Amino acid sequence: MTPTEKRQRLRAILNGTETISPATVFDALSARVAEAAGYSCGILSGSVSAAIVLGAPDMALQTLSEFAHQVRSITRASDLSVFVDADQGYGNALNVMRTVEELEHAGLAGLAIEDLVMPSRFGVHGALELISIPEMLGKLKATLAARRDPSLVVIARTAALRVEPLEKVVARVREYATSGVDGIFLSGLKTLEQLDAVRAVVTLPITLGSAPGMNRSDLAARGVRFHLQGHAVLAACAKAMQDTYTHLLAGNGPDGLQPILAAPEVMARVLKVADYEQWEKNYLN
Repeated sequence: MTPTEKRQRLRAILNGTETISPATVFDALSARVAEAAGYSCGILSGSVSAAIVLGAPDMALQTLSEFAHQVRSITRASDLSVFVDADQGYGNALNVMRTVEELEHAGLAGLAIEDLVMPSRFGVHGALELISIPEMLGKLKATLAARRDPSLVVIARTAALRVEPLEKVVARVREYATSGVDGIFLSGLKTLEQLDAVRAVVTLPITLGSAPGMNRSDLAARGVRFHLQGHAVLAACAKAMQDTYTHLLAGNGPDGLQPILAAPEVMARVLKVADYEQWEKNYLN
């Protein structure tokens, strides 16, 4: 699929009636495995990017170049429609424009820009801070101005539910919607009442972070089209690696790992071994 086709597929999901959850992906192999499992959409978050590239927590430490490289490795290797959490856009509104240029060139389908102050300022001691509504509107308008393909999905992400009272959250969301973005991303949602309050002022598709205990049909009825389920796959990979390393370091042979390993035919499929063998015959003989 072309990048535009991937973006159009994501738009169709946002304009539909169902709530879907994307697969957490972070490199070519994870993208291929997710696609083989049946996913059509993937997400790369800032926290997963930091963990994979830097082995660091989610503190806005990775660079735009590092992030764009990760996105490109995913989009090059798969037909997933990739949505990314682009954090604060790596700076001010002009940095956001550069971020859009790099990530759109990397082939992603959609991105979210968040209203958190990132990285944390000196003396704040880990407390969450939000940028002002006018500054966020400037960032969102810059994002829209910078995209070259109008099918690229742009989402306004807010952490206001984690910081402000509900009436201020609603005011923020209402203003963000006037910028022309394609949807609203809510992090920190706790209740359906909060979602109802937001839905009362915007008709845009909604993306949610983890919202434990909420029924998918209830979310779909309230305009939620993307519902993240956390990034358990990353912890699962770390656990599998730890178990494997521990097993081998203890002097045990690889045969004892067979129950937890992907079958050779599965690995051959996700690595496209048959394609490469055919290309060797076609072009190296």
